[in-house]
Amino acid sequence: MLRLGLTGGIGSGKSTVATALAALGAAVIDTDAIARQLTLAGGAAVPAIASGFGAEFIDAQGALDRARMREHVFAHPQERRRLEAILHPLIRAETERQAGSSAARVTVFDVPLLVESGRWREQVDRVLVVDCAEATQVQRVVARSGWTPQAVEAVIAQQATRASRRACADAVIFNDGITREELLAEVNALWEGWCTGL
Repeated sequence: MLRLGLTGGIGSGKSTVATALAALGAAVIDTDAIARQLTLAGGAAVPAIASGFGAEFIDAQGALDRARMREHVFAHPQERRRLEAILHPLIRAETERQAGSSAARVTVFDVPLLVESGRWREQVDRVLVVDCAEATQVQRVVARSGWTPQAVEAVIAQQATRASRRACADAVIFNDGITREELLAEVNALWEGWCTGL
């Protein structure tokens, strides 16, 4: 089995690449989706978040108030580490549970903060980075989410630099100025190169 780490900055097109890999037969484990699941009403992380941060960070439905927490950790960067100390062990356990139950010959770990975490590089066989210019990231996220450019730039500033992501990559797809078809062709070429014979 090939364990493939997939990462990229916000708005890079990483989700499109993950979808393409799934269509080729990979099992895709989305750590962002796991984090969301853990913080929904009844999620395993909610009691610890309420205890550690206060009931005001839990919304009326009993889920994490994501907008409030986002503002809080941007204003107080040390608080991000406290939140991660709650979430990361739970995400890791669920990630490994899903990987262990997969029969696919390729498992893709979709990890937005793969570089920042410092532990993922040793746990995967290859790392694929989806990259694009920062201006493109801002343009895409504003168009799809309605965030202000400043809000997107604040998220980008909290993430690993493009250079540090590329430095840990076994392959980089530069998803800027190309069509969706060209992007998918690059994904297919990598799949053929890495997965033939598995």
